[in-house]
Amino acid sequence: MKIDIIISVDDIKKEKIKGKTVVIIDMLRATSVIVTALANGCNDVIPVIDIEEAKRLASINREIYILGGERNSVKIEGFDFSNSPLEYVRNIVKGKTLIITTTNGTKAIHGALGAKSILIGALINAKAVAQKAIELDNDLVIINAGTHGEFSMDDFICSGYIIDCILNNSDTKLSDIATTAHYVYTQNTDMINFLSKANHYNFLVNLGLEKDIEYCCKKDIIPIVPQCDSNSFSIRIQKK
Repeated sequence: MKIDIIISVDDIKKEKIKGKTVVIIDMLRATSVIVTALANGCNDVIPVIDIEEAKRLASINREIYILGGERNSVKIEGFDFSNSPLEYVRNIVKGKTLIITTTNGTKAIHGALGAKSILIGALINAKAVAQKAIELDNDLVIINAGTHGEFSMDDFICSGYIIDCILNNSDTKLSDIATTAHYVYTQNTDMINFLSKANHYNFLVNLGLEKDIEYCCKKDIIPIVPQCDSNSFSIRIQKK
């Protein structure tokens, strides 16, 4: 298996992902929300780029569809929920479909169209994602959503941890950037301490979202791997 990393949504090139397994990471916080919602019984998640399109889809059946997401880390006016994974508890999401739009994460998911498989990853399900990537036995590209098209420390170190989990269980060949991500992780296993130096981390802290950060920085607390169906473009837990 060859592993490469794309450092932000603006750096996605179709030729780099075509026919490959892709893992989307936006750990603070979109992919953490998706993993959490599905683990708590949400039927599926539909990622949408445009706010008005999200509202239009949800209006089809408000008994089934719930709206979640953010712009610049703030809840969107008229939406049911923000981009906090702590809001997506079982008694709210069970049996529902989440329509989500975020500043970076949902763009990254749409940018992955053309990949053979699209997995949704975060620290909270990293080992499960690594194992699924090994089972798929295909070259892997990890897409970091980044922040406003720029490199983000949080997604990068999360990539390093997923790579570390893969290296412990599979023969791999890493690109230079994948090697760098793995090295950064091995030297900074205290996630909170490392990320406290990141701009995005401190932006969220200033919004009072420390509990979200603490949750999103927990490793391997959810053993599921959401996958995006490239035909229906819905994300769900694939049945074995």
